[in-house]
Amino acid sequence: MSIPNLLKNTLKSLLLSLLLSHSSYADPSPQHIAITQFVEHVAADAVREGVLEALKKRGYDAEKNLTITFENAQGNAATAGQIARKFIGIKPDAVVAITTSSAQAMVKAAGRESFPIIFSAVTNPAEAGLVSAQKHGNVTGIMDAPPIHEQLKLINTLLPTAKTLGVLYNPGDSGSVASLDTIQKEAAEQGLTLVYGTPLKSSDIQSAVLQLVGKVDALYVPLDNMLVSAMRTVSSLALKYNIPLFSADSGSVESGAFACLGYSYSQVGLTTGELTADILEGKDPKTIPVTAPTKTELFINKKALKALNLTLPEELNKKAIFVDLEPL
Repeated sequence: MSIPNLLKNTLKSLLLSLLLSHSSYADPSPQHIAITQFVEHVAADAVREGVLEALKKRGYDAEKNLTITFENAQGNAATAGQIARKFIGIKPDAVVAITTSSAQAMVKAAGRESFPIIFSAVTNPAEAGLVSAQKHGNVTGIMDAPPIHEQLKLINTLLPTAKTLGVLYNPGDSGSVASLDTIQKEAAEQGLTLVYGTPLKSSDIQSAVLQLVGKVDALYVPLDNMLVSAMRTVSSLALKYNIPLFSADSGSVESGAFACLGYSYSQVGLTTGELTADILEGKDPKTIPVTAPTKTELFINKKALKALNLTLPEELNKKAIFVDLEPL
């Protein structure tokens, strides 16, 4: 064979190899993921949308090569258990469990050594029983423990005369209960006295808020699925009585809360989606450590800021992300 022909054949082989490699990346083999979400609210929805966006960027498209089974427990623990058992039956390639309650139901039903379970927006996966320091099996994911020290410091910065903070949480929500010790410790260090409102069901929320009116200078809602999903109600009551409402999750600012120094849940979802794609492409979940967001941002509801007649310090005003949605 002549040298020119040899070079031509070599170039053809290299081109074919590159095309095959590109095709393999752009169009992965068909996969099936199942997504379980405990309740509908802005933060959880943003996580789910971020997961799907990241998967699509990695070549996993619901219209081509990705089957997606999605179930929402509508805030019901028994339903979350039923969804988990359904997912065991359909045997997906991976499960994405959004928020603590759905992740707990999934791990309880399937165990840690079944198909990969990727949790997201879980406050404390160790306390929730999802993973342990010694072993996490096929369970891994993204935790979202809020930066409580910085969040309470923000309250002191924006409300320097505040002395009493009302904390609204559902005692049945493991995510919010997991934050209580830290909230109490940080409040004591920052000179804030805590008063609690503890609704056990959605119909109790209004009375829980009203019981705090006149007793607190501000309200704080931790990562609590029931209260976050009812944030429109909470925020409208807070504004009615001129009480600044701070939230542990940034999504609640879109639902009327005044302010949050926290994580972007769209970014949490994107990170979760990247992790899921890695696993679909063969990475062993046992080798993937649980991670957490590192970047915090300041989210301010512009309409609530105006209604409360508050002014941001210039430094915070420059870096704040303003949400224009109208509180109810």
